[in-house]
Amino acid sequence: MLNQALKQKLSPLALIISAAVCGQAIAETKQNDDIEVIKVTADFRQHDLLTLPASATIIDAKQLEDEGDQHFEDVLNSIANFNWSGATSRPRYFQIRGVGEQEDYKGAPNSSVGYVIDDIDLSGLGMVSSMYDLQQVEVLRGPQGTRYGANALAGLIYLKSNDPSDVFEHGAEVSVGNDDLRTFSGFSSGPISDSVLYRVSIQQHNQNGFRKNTFLNRDDTNKRDEFSGRMKLRWLINDGTTADLTVLHANFDNGYDAWTLNNNGFKTLSDKPGKDSQRTTGSSLKISHTGADDFNITSITSFSESKHLHAYDSDWANPKYWESRKCGDKPCEYNAIWSKTGNRKTLSQEFRLTPKESGRIFAGSTDWLVGVYAMNLKEDNSQFDVYNGDRGGIDSDYEATNYAVFGQLDTDLGNGYSLSNGLRFERRNSDYTDSKKEAFSPSENMWGGHISLSKTLSKQHSTYIRIARGYKAGGFNMSLPKGFEDKKQFDTEVLYNYELGFKSRWLDNSLSTNVALFYMDRQDQQVSASQQDPDRPDRFILYTENAGNSSNYGLEVDAKWQATDNLEVYASLGLLRATYGDYSYKDKRGKVIDLSGRELAHAPKFTNSLGATYRADNGIFVNLNTSGKSKFFYSDSNDSKSKGYQIFNARVGYETEDWGVYLWGRNLFDKKYGVRGFFFGNEPDQDWVKKQYIRFGDPRAFGITTNIKF
Repeated sequence: MLNQALKQKLSPLALIISAAVCGQAIAETKQNDDIEVIKVTADFRQHDLLTLPASATIIDAKQLEDEGDQHFEDVLNSIANFNWSGATSRPRYFQIRGVGEQEDYKGAPNSSVGYVIDDIDLSGLGMVSSMYDLQQVEVLRGPQGTRYGANALAGLIYLKSNDPSDVFEHGAEVSVGNDDLRTFSGFSSGPISDSVLYRVSIQQHNQNGFRKNTFLNRDDTNKRDEFSGRMKLRWLINDGTTADLTVLHANFDNGYDAWTLNNNGFKTLSDKPGKDSQRTTGSSLKISHTGADDFNITSITSFSESKHLHAYDSDWANPKYWESRKCGDKPCEYNAIWSKTGNRKTLSQEFRLTPKESGRIFAGSTDWLVGVYAMNLKEDNSQFDVYNGDRGGIDSDYEATNYAVFGQLDTDLGNGYSLSNGLRFERRNSDYTDSKKEAFSPSENMWGGHISLSKTLSKQHSTYIRIARGYKAGGFNMSLPKGFEDKKQFDTEVLYNYELGFKSRWLDNSLSTNVALFYMDRQDQQVSASQQDPDRPDRFILYTENAGNSSNYGLEVDAKWQATDNLEVYASLGLLRATYGDYSYKDKRGKVIDLSGRELAHAPKFTNSLGATYRADNGIFVNLNTSGKSKFFYSDSNDSKSKGYQIFNARVGYETEDWGVYLWGRNLFDKKYGVRGFFFGNEPDQDWVKKQYIRFGDPRAFGITTNIKF
């Protein structure tokens, strides 16, 4: 299923193919049938992780519970070659292998990293991601062009919650800690009747947000007030038909008071603290029918509505502070705020046909899959800003409709070889209008897919080579001033990913390792650029343009070792080199800035994690884990950099089958580390001289958690 364009990309794989063939020389370890099977639920076939011909990290419920992870923010640092941008109160913008967004201040969402919760697409709105009552977190690296299309150029994050149980089970959990932390959680699951099962879970999380506003004398201006609720119903309609309904409701009413003029990080001066809220209601209905003779039918219907607000005090201080500073021979005047309110609705429908054993083709050697997909996204935005009494703003309406057809063939070639081909064609129509009389209606056809060859070397070892083509829709830039007419629109980005992987079990299957080498060729790369408006220092000229090309390559390793019956050790390692090819741009003074060969933003060369859990037979529990990353550029528009860091967490306690109590600490050594940075002028008393401003991650946190199950 590859056309000539993709065939031309095969030559860089010559060494990889040779290495894969030579991989058959790997020695077998002692066979053991008691192998833990981890299913990748985001994949069409729900492959075992050991046989999935792609790079993926799966974090199961056991690790989430052992570490005491409350939010996806607590998990993401343990994922190789993964980063996030701290431009919001909770992580919303992600980067996989150096590809992804750092923020979104406009009104036309276009994500590079897919974010899905129980088949509900929340790409670009990932902050409502409680880890309570989850079955597993899945991160698929590289373009998912066959399965997910335009929203998964860099990869996919998929959160799978626990399904209803056929026996009654219930639980509750309470956590308290410093920063006035209070978290209350609970779940209930079981049968309603012989054919209907249910599961309900809720969580309310509160804390002050680790900031002290010295002007207002408050410690809650950066608060987290987060509610998450989920209901799942499974209806066994008949012997051949099952319906799974998921309803999600989340209400995150957070503050946003995270920036300081002197980069102290935790003592703010704002008189009008910002907000960062998101209220999401979503549902998915999955109907599986296996009653036909030769094939199965799957229907997935998804709907979500999210109301979100992001607002902040643009001057990061207060009138008294600025009046005490001199601008020339007069007291400074600087009073600015910025706010964007949005309402996004998404509706999607997918149908898939897959064969039973009797429906396989080519003498029973090949599984096939065909499907159709449609999605409609509407987002209304209202952006508002004030600068020293000068009011501005814009209201906009955006709508995008995507239609896609896709197919996949998975062939058993014999002698342990398997070949997978996938292809997806997608049509996208979009419309944008705003209160400044701008209008855009771009439409385009896109395609992506993959081809992979895998080899099962033994029950313990497998290897694969994979080529995947992903795409990200083109778009437009609104509200640009004069002189930026050539930036009005930008083209589709295409990404070719070449990958070689080895997946193994060692030491009587007690040690599992997943290793992937990759090379990514980005063509017409979309780059987010910004320039400070010389007439309005609180405003920025924001636009996206195509940078020609860039190349990303590196290594990922995941490992898990059941060292003894009581001790488990797990680790990850990511090595990444992500650089521009030929790219330059002009700044506001017309000076050419050449970024050719420079590293991409939010693409650290090194990421790592290491954890260990010890459970004694007498109930004593200990979990220790650490994660870190090397320095990285904060932006593509300047050379501002973070510092590398390593943080350490611990959780100790006593547990039985029915209850447990734990003392825990996160960032034990109180490491000060940056999660987002800007380089611009924001101090009129310094003549708006540009300097680096940093938002820091959470300092040391500690508390106690108790839970009970019955």
